[in-house]
Amino acid sequence: MELKSEKLKGRKIIYAITGSIAAVESIKIARELRRHGAHVIGIMSDAAKRFLTPYAFQFATDEFIEELTGKAEHLIKADLMLIAPATANTISKIANGIADNIVTTFALSHKKIVVAPAMDESMYENKFFKKNMEKCKKKGIKFIPPKMEEGKAKMADMEVIVETVIREIRKSIDKKLLIIGGNTMEAIDDVRAITNFSSGKMAMALIKEAYERVEYTEAWLGNIDCPPFIKCRKFRSLKELINMIKKSGKYDAIINCAALPDFVVKKRRGKIQSGKEITIKLQPAPRINKMLRQHAEKLIIFKLDEDERLIERAIERKKMDNADFVVANPIENLGSDEGKFYIIGNEIKEIKGKKEKIAKRIVDLI
Repeated sequence: MELKSEKLKGRKIIYAITGSIAAVESIKIARELRRHGAHVIGIMSDAAKRFLTPYAFQFATDEFIEELTGKAEHLIKADLMLIAPATANTISKIANGIADNIVTTFALSHKKIVVAPAMDESMYENKFFKKNMEKCKKKGIKFIPPKMEEGKAKMADMEVIVETVIREIRKSIDKKLLIIGGNTMEAIDDVRAITNFSSGKMAMALIKEAYERVEYTEAWLGNIDCPPFIKCRKFRSLKELINMIKKSGKYDAIINCAALPDFVVKKRRGKIQSGKEITIKLQPAPRINKMLRQHAEKLIIFKLDEDERLIERAIERKKMDNADFVVANPIENLGSDEGKFYIIGNEIKEIKGKKEKIAKRIVDLI
């Protein structure tokens, strides 16, 4: 199996599934955990076997335990136990300390548990179930909120489940972090806008890395989609972003990797008629890093430029904006999955590789 990362390398995860149609998603989830280096041990309730054959789950996992024997398999040491999907019945049994099947017995034997509920909406909203879920939370069990659709409390998406598992294992930085990323759309008239070619890939890599490691991470994003697993706010223009900053509180650290405009246009009302030559006057855009400095204990900024004077201009920007670190980003990195970067603090460090690797080094700075 091709590895995506080594984030879960050397980690042992017990993956339990219970009696829900969402059990069919477990094959993909188990394989994805393994792609991040995890050793996955699969277990199934008898009800789960009505929805998914044990052979299929055995194929998806590294080990498969069919039943409990005299070897006391439930006492296997693991870094985390995942139950996805988890039915109302299983959650209620765990809440009340009942161990009458393989899944509930394993749950009673492990402290670090992540649960992804799946059931009908009426069951999820039932006051007795809510009480049982709160009991579990007080015992330290982590719940992944379901998607409320079509009268169902559907199990969360695979990406959300996998990211939550990684976060529960990797999280170690007790900080409050804000990441600003994406580009803007600066209006020319009511129809057209000026933007740039930024892909937002660096922002996405930073968000994933930070979510997995930092106690609290919030993202403010321009013209890119918000990941489903993180608290996110959107802005379309530089003006909107500036208003958000003015109303913002304090953060331990802010990383600004947004591709913000150097120029804006005085917007014209209506639609400029086509078919004739027009002149558009560009005005220098306000700089936001000095504003961000007022809200951050530590400020990390990016500087994109041509390679010849990149380092020199990045150092100038660091001093100008009173930043703690500046990440110098050569223009050829734009839109790519990997590249060469320079992290400039008290010294200059060159890093090459995928943006996920660069993101790890940047989050290390906080």
